[in-house]
Amino acid sequence: MINKAIPYGKQFIDREDIKSVINVLKSDWITQGPKIKEFEEILCSYTVAKYSVAVSNGTAALHLAALAAGIKARDEVITSPITFVASANCILYAGGKPVFCDVEKDTGNIDVNKIEHLINKKTKAIIPVHYSGHPVDLEKIKKIAKKYNLLVIEDAAHALGAEYKGDKIGSCKYSDMTILSFHPVKHITTGEGGAILTNNEELYERLLALRTHGIVKDNFRYFDSEVDGAWYYEMQYLGFNYRITDFQCALGISQMKKLTHFVERRREIADIYRRELSNIKEIKLPEEKSYAKSSYHLFPVRFENEKVRKKIFDFLRSKNILIQVHYIPVYWNPYYRGLGYKKGICPVAEDFYKSEISIPMFPSMTNKDVKYVCNTIKEFFNTI
Repeated sequence: MINKAIPYGKQFIDREDIKSVINVLKSDWITQGPKIKEFEEILCSYTVAKYSVAVSNGTAALHLAALAAGIKARDEVITSPITFVASANCILYAGGKPVFCDVEKDTGNIDVNKIEHLINKKTKAIIPVHYSGHPVDLEKIKKIAKKYNLLVIEDAAHALGAEYKGDKIGSCKYSDMTILSFHPVKHITTGEGGAILTNNEELYERLLALRTHGIVKDNFRYFDSEVDGAWYYEMQYLGFNYRITDFQCALGISQMKKLTHFVERRREIADIYRRELSNIKEIKLPEEKSYAKSSYHLFPVRFENEKVRKKIFDFLRSKNILIQVHYIPVYWNPYYRGLGYKKGICPVAEDFYKSEISIPMFPSMTNKDVKYVCNTIKEFFNTI
């Protein structure tokens, strides 16, 4: 057994990253300065989205996107139950009601073929989640949204660097907004951080204001030139302090230089897992659809027997392989049960949860680390 623990995900920070942060800490601006705009422009350049708004974390990005979309009390928003709770919580923050659509058995993504029957007069938007870094079928979702005049907000917290039909996730070609997360286990990190991408200038202006208490410094409603001067500002929305700092953005800028390598390495690791584990009949490996290029935030493997899943989870943990499960269906959580959600509404998602384990996937994994994970999994199946 190895001495060091291998987590399911981990950031990679090098000297250039550290230097970039130190340089900003020594400068005049450590927040609300020029690095924020520079980082946003790099995100736009990479994804080809027109506009980017960097914020304090991915949950803040979801919250602001929901507010900018105009989600309010009695509005319904369709999303996936196989995701982190923030994907649905943002709907509640805005006063709306999450409606959970079941998922595809092979990808864990929202099942596009089951969306339309959930739509009614109260439906305002769809929030598809690119689970594990594998894109959902966005073109089909866009057609549904156009038919019913709905907004689409992509939750791409897992999917920076992924592609759908040759377009980078985040381009917003098929959506109104896309949110990103820069938590340490994601493809790049700013410590904590997130962003909203859009091609809609009106949404962009609203997001900028909502990020900073709803305050604007132009396009005033009540400016009086006789008494007001260059200091003047207006709070036009009930916004939040969801700002990100300059030193976080400096780290993000440095990390973006390595993103292509990070994604390539994740895909290399995925290829090794496939070669090494494909002959174990008890394991179902993740699929990659013809329209998708996954960025493999996670490498979710599944087991038909949930008792075997529990045993291998404990076995791998005992061998210093810190796997995780992604995710308990959102509506199984006590808070959601208190709102009236019940087990059974998304049976495929529930079966997916009962069968899934995310094995280690991060760019700084060595081939030796990957081989150890594979050999340990094989050891388990040789002992049962």
